[in-house]
Amino acid sequence: MTPRSFLITPELGDYVRAGSEPPDDVVRDLVAETQAMAERGEGRPTFQVPPEQAAFLQLLTRALGVRRAVEIGTFTGLSALAIARGLPADGSLLCLDVSEEWTAVARRYWERAGVGDRVELRLGPALESLRALPAEPTFDLAFVDADKAGYAGYVEELYPRLTGNAVVLLDNTLRSGRVLAPETDEDRALVELNAALAADERFETVLLPVSDGLTLLRKR
Repeated sequence: MTPRSFLITPELGDYVRAGSEPPDDVVRDLVAETQAMAERGEGRPTFQVPPEQAAFLQLLTRALGVRRAVEIGTFTGLSALAIARGLPADGSLLCLDVSEEWTAVARRYWERAGVGDRVELRLGPALESLRALPAEPTFDLAFVDADKAGYAGYVEELYPRLTGNAVVLLDNTLRSGRVLAPETDEDRALVELNAALAADERFETVLLPVSDGLTLLRKR
């Protein structure tokens, strides 16, 4: 089943995708392989962004003129593929993840799409990898789709490393609606973070009902 927002029906999801730029063979094959992995118990399809969200990431990266980007949580690489495709030929994307198995799939598709030279992958705990980077403005865009309890820490470590007007996108900030009645520690962590970000004067913030909730932050 193609990943989609919990807010819409399968039929409306099909309509949304039909009204967006269609995925090419690389994206279709990556989605299919990821679903096959899930059927074997190797991850879940919901770890992957929906194709229309990937198209949005690619469009936004290109429209903002992003040159350097960072992604926290790569899985099998669809979101990274989209961001890398939106970069100029001399742009760069740093991907931080802990799984060699899942990111091996990602690497194959980045190479197939001809953007492998734009992507650097670092394996290990993302917070440690971020802290190892110079604390100076570097990234024009950041996409975070990893352990939800870690989001607050990622935002703090990203902040000094963002250029002026840089955009941060935080995925899954609605938790399938459970932000209204939190059930897990990750749910509660995002409820707290959503409230904190809305009051954080360092950022201009909007939480959009896109996919499973997508929060956009602009560094003031």
